[in-house]
Amino acid sequence: MIDRDPLAWLATQRWTLAAMAGGVAVSLYLLPLPVSVFAALVAVLAVFIAVIDLEHFVIPDSANVAVLVLGLALVSLEAPPGGTLAALGDALARSLVGGGALLLLRFVYLRLAGIEGLGLGDVKLAAAGALLLDWSTLPIALLIASIGGLLAIAVRALGSRKMPDRVAEIPFGAFLAPAIWLAFLLERTGALSF
Repeated sequence: MIDRDPLAWLATQRWTLAAMAGGVAVSLYLLPLPVSVFAALVAVLAVFIAVIDLEHFVIPDSANVAVLVLGLALVSLEAPPGGTLAALGDALARSLVGGGALLLLRFVYLRLAGIEGLGLGDVKLAAAGALLLDWSTLPIALLIASIGGLLAIAVRALGSRKMPDRVAEIPFGAFLAPAIWLAFLLERTGALSF
């Protein structure tokens, strides 16, 4: 939160601002207009979501709505003439699959372990982020986020010299949001073409 001195608050956010600026710069450098603008906005949102989730273990609904709006706008912009409804239908199907997969995982883990292992903010983020990605890129984003989360757990365990506790909280959105941006970049630069 901004306290009485906005300059002091801004100074504490320098790494966040630097990460946002870096994401914007990479997006604008690697992609052509107008897609680069969407990627830059996703980069800013990804850093914002990651920072909030790391600090408060929550993903603001407003951030998820912003990702959703960006995804719908991009799908509409890129739809062929007369094909907007079909493109939006396909995007919404991806959204249901992406969010549904995490919702199912949340339910199964709660049922088996008796604890909530994934927040609804993560589910909403996956659903919103899926609008920005192709079908083949969606699992790659989830894989990148999962590997990032597992690496964080391993680093934490090595640092504390203790085995990870299954009830220890890991803010998955802090990995998922940047993974969505990275997968979007990889997809749009052709790095994922086989």
